[in-house]
Amino acid sequence: MADETTGAADNNAAADAQQQPPQVQMRILAQFIRDLSFENAVVQKGIPTGEVKPEINVQVSLDARKRPVDHQYEVITKFKVGSTNTVDSQTLFLCEIDYAGVFHVEGVPEDQLHPFLMIECPRMLFPFVRRIISDVTRDGGFPPFNMDPVDFVALYRQEIARRQQQQQNQRPEGVPLS
Repeated sequence: MADETTGAADNNAAADAQQQPPQVQMRILAQFIRDLSFENAVVQKGIPTGEVKPEINVQVSLDARKRPVDHQYEVITKFKVGSTNTVDSQTLFLCEIDYAGVFHVEGVPEDQLHPFLMIECPRMLFPFVRRIISDVTRDGGFPPFNMDPVDFVALYRQEIARRQQQQQNQRPEGVPLS
């Protein structure tokens, strides 16, 4: 009798395992700088005379593409960090970096893959990009710029809203919306 109970429990456990969604697996296989540029405009144009009040502007964009190997994706984070003097609007420095990661991703449903790649993967890369930008600005002759964390969820939502607005603006006259 004990054997029948154990067998039934094993069958129930197997059925439960089949009904559960697959576990999400993500590994960073590689990460690297694709492109890096730093321009110290202060040295090129001459040290500004008078008061300097720097203002930092950060722009972030993302890209992701499937690689030829199953379950592998390349995610590219692009940061453009510029500093201008608010007194005379002169550029102090400009740093541009494209930082990429190669990820192995399994178990993410197809309809959730795009947000996963554009939110979770950049979140994993961000601390490394932040350190590089801090080091480059320091090595470029400025105080290290420690970038605030980026809200990749908000960034993703903004991009989706921008694309939807663009699609609505491109609809020809007289075409129903639904």
